[in-house]
Amino acid sequence: MASDAHPGGGFNPPDPTDQGGPDYGRFIDAIRTLQDHARAANAPDHVITEAADLVDKVSQLLAPYEADEWSSPSGRRVDLPGRGNLLSIPLDVDITAEQRVVGTARFRRFHLGRNGAAHGGAVAQLFDALLGYTAFKLSGSGAQRTAFLHVDYRSIARIETEYRVDAGIDRIEGRKIFVSGRVFDDDVTVAEAHALFVKLKPGQP
Repeated sequence: MASDAHPGGGFNPPDPTDQGGPDYGRFIDAIRTLQDHARAANAPDHVITEAADLVDKVSQLLAPYEADEWSSPSGRRVDLPGRGNLLSIPLDVDITAEQRVVGTARFRRFHLGRNGAAHGGAVAQLFDALLGYTAFKLSGSGAQRTAFLHVDYRSIARIETEYRVDAGIDRIEGRKIFVSGRVFDDDVTVAEAHALFVKLKPGQP
């Protein structure tokens, strides 16, 4: 693993890369699907034992290639959804002529809380990504951090269901970017949130 700090210092944008090759997207999707199966499986003991052995082998295969965040393709593959970041909630958005961010989101089985509902923390994570992207893209901010995120849960966010998302900037006050957004199931508001993102000064982490 590289030990040197990133040469830019502070909060640096990811440098786009094609590292990982043409199968990197398939690799990320396979890991996400494995997480879904791991969350859902009620398998016999011997199957779990075999699966654990196989996962151990995959870990051993990848271990020699561990890299720092500036060198790993995860989060830097701009050609892939979520830049190939395994942590991301599946989100597909566009910017409208009215300067809104709209699209779809889907919680997977891995995000299950209880009784078919996505975990509340996963809903909050979705909003942090959606509203952060909105603040970044619509304000032209070079770098920013979440100052606060307030989520109101209006109805159950079910897993394995496609939802509509909509977000926009409410106002900008100096370095402060106030944004809000909603998750919809048809015309029903599943959750809504508002947040403050603060533009970073040069060199701020």
